[in-house]
Amino acid sequence: MSSTRFDPILLHRKHFIDEISSLDEIFDFLDEWPEDKRGLAYDTLLKACRDTANGRFPLSAARENFRRFLKMAGVLAKVEGGPKFDGLMNHQVGNA
Repeated sequence: MSSTRFDPILLHRKHFIDEISSLDEIFDFLDEWPEDKRGLAYDTLLKACRDTANGRFPLSAARENFRRFLKMAGVLAKVEGGPKFDGLMNHQVGNA
């Protein structure tokens, strides 16, 4: 059986950032998606994920479709790296 895990996709959930890193987590997310916000994009993504689960669609393509869905919905989080301590640490070491 092939892996259904992939590099994490970050998204906004109320007051925190969440991460989705598997096909099962995408299905869980889609199950929770409000019915009044479902439409063609939702249906297309759900079909692609089902096809991926059945081995008929590449996982990388399902991941990319999910990322685009989140972006279109305005919940895709863009987090660039963690805090930058390099300069601070080098400065403190140089002054010691």
